[in-house]
Amino acid sequence: MSIITEAQIIAALSTVNDPDLNRDLVTLNMISDVRIESGNRVSFTVTLTTPACPLKEQIKQSCIAAVNAQVPGVSAIEVTMSSKVTSSCGHHGHQHGEHHHEGQHTCCSEKPLKNVKNIIAVASGKGGVGKSTFAVNLAVSLAGTGAKVGLIDADLYGPSIPTMFGLLDAKPEVVNKNLVPLEKYGVKLMSIGFLVDTDTAVVWRGPMASSAIKQFINEVDWNELDYLIFDMPPGTGDIQITLVQTIPLSGAVIVTTPQDVALADVSKAVSMFRKVNVPILGLVENMSYYELPDGTKDYIFGHHGGENFARTHGLEFLGSIPIDREVREDGDNGTPYVLGHSGSATSEAVNRAAMEVARRVSITNAECAAAK
Repeated sequence: MSIITEAQIIAALSTVNDPDLNRDLVTLNMISDVRIESGNRVSFTVTLTTPACPLKEQIKQSCIAAVNAQVPGVSAIEVTMSSKVTSSCGHHGHQHGEHHHEGQHTCCSEKPLKNVKNIIAVASGKGGVGKSTFAVNLAVSLAGTGAKVGLIDADLYGPSIPTMFGLLDAKPEVVNKNLVPLEKYGVKLMSIGFLVDTDTAVVWRGPMASSAIKQFINEVDWNELDYLIFDMPPGTGDIQITLVQTIPLSGAVIVTTPQDVALADVSKAVSMFRKVNVPILGLVENMSYYELPDGTKDYIFGHHGGENFARTHGLEFLGSIPIDREVREDGDNGTPYVLGHSGSATSEAVNRAAMEVARRVSITNAECAAAK
């Protein structure tokens, strides 16, 4: 019987590509801890770029098949699937090859939130499309995979994070002049709703709103995060501009409903992010349909409007999320519905969309690194 070597295992795994990054796992430094025990039992670790990778099982099975096909004499293969979220290169109002304007940062070491690997804006063209609900459940879904996640409620005039997390009366502590974010369901949280009375209207002009966003960025002790999600206000105003000028975004997720009146405003949001060269990770169609008791679907707000818009404008379509009574009930009760109704069609749709967001972040980061 021939002796199995580590080099043989590495050579076999070098034929397995990451389906998204289109490079082999060995070149991507995803393979580690290769061991051969009892002469013919093989084990190794595959470290993916996100714990939310939707292709985890596919990659695992491809590794097993490659070793079995190319290394004679292997009796057993044990694959440990691990993850380490990659860091954004820092997209900040420019693209590679363009001239950098004064004040713009391109290096990760120069940016605020140095310990945050990826910053994602969840945006919409108009209000009422379920953007905050999606942002909350996106954050909780990613945290459920083991990622370190934070969520900033940047919708200063209509903060909903305190209600959706059941933290209406909670106040953050101040330690060494920095706010300590609240934490629930594995997500670190900051909202203007934690700092002002619930019934108090936030009547601020643009500069004051921008100052509050900068405080959430610079004066909150976020520590290490894989993903920091900004729940943006609807539209394309001062807060959006402040955000893209202050920190390098990994990308933006656009939330819409299927009807034309919502999609007309989505075009403006897409145009804004493209003008400042922030990658658009994709578009989510919320409230896509209502499932009737007999299983048929009632497309209340129109049929496939978001998907068609994404195709027409060259955007990734991240998925359709059905409308569900429990979504509203769970939001009012302070339990994100991916937890409150984890087996529902709506919950599963959000989890799939969250995995697609993580996937697109990994792809964008790889493309950015390759362009350097």
